[in-house]
Amino acid sequence: MIALLQRVRSAHVEIEGRRIAAIGPGLLVFACVQPGDTAARIDRLAARIVAYRVFPDAAGRMNLGLRETGGGLLLVSQFTLGADTRSGLRPSFSTAAPPEEGRAGFERLLAACRALLPGVEAGRFGADMQVGLVNDGPVTFWLEG
Repeated sequence: MIALLQRVRSAHVEIEGRRIAAIGPGLLVFACVQPGDTAARIDRLAARIVAYRVFPDAAGRMNLGLRETGGGLLLVSQFTLGADTRSGLRPSFSTAAPPEEGRAGFERLLAACRALLPGVEAGRFGADMQVGLVNDGPVTFWLEG
């Protein structure tokens, strides 16, 4: 599983012009399920996302996670993170999970994050979404679980 974390001042998801999810300061996480991702791997990544220390402490050092800051978490499924781009000019998506496996994995990630942190927001799996964000820093990390 791949997760692209972006520390944000705010983020939201719209579908067909309607806002379906939004957060203030916190993390926007784009997630890609890969073939064979296990429940244990997904749960471990959820724990890392919630605890990942990317927010500044009183000294300005990245020492705080979402729990300490009370920040929001917005999860968005993005299978294109799993693209193989090593050759040619068109990406191959053979390294991303097929749709049903991807849906189950994303739902597992969402449930695991919600069990660890209140108020987790999410986009809609498989939908054509417009994502708006104000990146804070910018601070962006690539995690693999």
